[in-house]
Amino acid sequence: MVRRFLKENNFVLLLTAILFCNVLTACAQNKENLLKVEKYKAIENELLLFNNGSHALPIKEITDVKMASVNFNFEFIKTFDSLLNKYSKVDKISTLKYADSTTYNDLEDDLRFYDILFVPVTEKQISNKKIFDFISSVSSKKTVIVSYFGTENGLLKLENLRTPILWTGYITEEAAFILPQAIFGGVAVRTNLEYNIGTKFTKGSGYTTSVSRLKYTLPEDVQVNSNELAQIDSIALETIREKAAPGLVVLVAKGGKVIYNKSFGYHTYANLKPNSPSDIFDLASVTKITATTPAIMRLVEQGKLNLDLNVGHYIPKARNTPMNSTVVRDVMMHQAGFIPFIPFHNFVKEDDYSRDSTRVYNVKVADSFYVKKKFYTDFMWPKMLNSPIVSKGRYVYSDISMYVMKDIAEHISRKPITEYLDENFYKPLGMQFTGFLPRKRFSIDQIVPTEEDVTFRKTLLNGYVHDQGAALAGGVAGHAGLFGNANDLAIFYQMLLNKGTYGGKKYFDHETVEQFTAKQSVVSRRGLGFDRWDPDPKNKYPSELASDQTYGHTGYTGIGVWVDPARDMIYIFLSNRVHPKVSDKLGNLAIRRRIQDVINVAIDNGKK
Repeated sequence: MVRRFLKENNFVLLLTAILFCNVLTACAQNKENLLKVEKYKAIENELLLFNNGSHALPIKEITDVKMASVNFNFEFIKTFDSLLNKYSKVDKISTLKYADSTTYNDLEDDLRFYDILFVPVTEKQISNKKIFDFISSVSSKKTVIVSYFGTENGLLKLENLRTPILWTGYITEEAAFILPQAIFGGVAVRTNLEYNIGTKFTKGSGYTTSVSRLKYTLPEDVQVNSNELAQIDSIALETIREKAAPGLVVLVAKGGKVIYNKSFGYHTYANLKPNSPSDIFDLASVTKITATTPAIMRLVEQGKLNLDLNVGHYIPKARNTPMNSTVVRDVMMHQAGFIPFIPFHNFVKEDDYSRDSTRVYNVKVADSFYVKKKFYTDFMWPKMLNSPIVSKGRYVYSDISMYVMKDIAEHISRKPITEYLDENFYKPLGMQFTGFLPRKRFSIDQIVPTEEDVTFRKTLLNGYVHDQGAALAGGVAGHAGLFGNANDLAIFYQMLLNKGTYGGKKYFDHETVEQFTAKQSVVSRRGLGFDRWDPDPKNKYPSELASDQTYGHTGYTGIGVWVDPARDMIYIFLSNRVHPKVSDKLGNLAIRRRIQDVINVAIDNGKK
């Protein structure tokens, strides 16, 4: 007997409610989404997990773990693989080239370098002795996760396997959407088997799991009306129509669930490359809170950095400079008295750069632009250390602050910040696209270009940091240089919203997160590294309706990342508003704020 995964009574009640809503205009819900969410919930509620005594699921460790999805012509493989890759890099392996062989021995051999294999199958596939023998053989050597879609009859064919088996009675796209999320902890397995199936799968058997990572779903899953969130679309299209940016990506997460992630427009106004939700953007000053600040948080938590000591305590070169007695805590709050920035590109002389790479000119700033190897250490860094302290105790936003904090972090950790961040945060969190110097790792087509620089670098900046100082520092700086996409940022800020935990791992004590994100200054709205909600209602920052708990940051290239703990919400806005040249239209039209207003209203209405 096929398990009754889809509860007919639930659908009767739901359809009755929808028909009733048609009479009441105030109940203008998205009927298609409501039905789909009901399907998701039915699958989740009766999903079963067997052979998980070793607690392989949900997967916790993903750092330097090679994973692959093996496709034996599974009908919904595209959806299945897409969801797996939301959590970690999972290679897609087609078995077509092995089809004429009598065994899958060659396939098994080709998979020798992988640690974890995901195998989605139906009863038809598992009845194929060649496929079954492959699964049996490879599962004795490495971790294999079988996702079985089908009836009890097919499940019985798997009873001799010892590898984890996720089972759903549906062979649908919705099921292929849910099971990968259960594998990584975006969806919990809550059910035990209600009756006997053969001698192994007995009543009461099965393992339960808990949610540990983001879930990907629809707004109605968190009582938010998708029709209300659709107002984001019109503001996004206005952004493009008014040439405030050629394209953008918006992501919204609520309650640990990504409920909106859409792209609009193109990489440039030539309209050749459409934007994708997975596109990589220059994050500009969001680098401050996604790179430098978490490094500082970790070092403070470990007792290696004391915020109340002076800069000179950590940076020997600062001891004979005006910066020596500056307190580190003041640096983090932008009230150390530093000047806002130094236009280093204006100091570049003809003999400081070359259009070709040489032994002397080996720091790449952009295509066909290289500066001297020691331009940063011999000129930029001393100039910052000796810059005047002019406004100590007052809030003056300064990029120099995060140049300093990056240097402190590297002195204490004894590692380049790029390596430190990858090891401690980005890789273990599953942030596949976040980091500095993206041209070394990604195709140029995946990276959204910023400015057509006609004065300094004289080229289109694509994958090279827009900020001139960060570029002259080799693309890695404490205030700018980080690139990433919306999903990666959602993962990182969900970890902070969780007060330091994600994917079954602890990255910070909750007290550390609360300390850095809370208001810390008596002269500004700032936290430690983080920007925050502005109490002055005239500023409506970052949103007219944002709660006083809201923290995050904006970026010069057209970026915004905001976390509102009161609403359990994350809002991410990515654009290249500086293309083809710097424009103030994004700010003048209040695009980021207005979208956040729409999100806040939709969430608040869902509570009523």
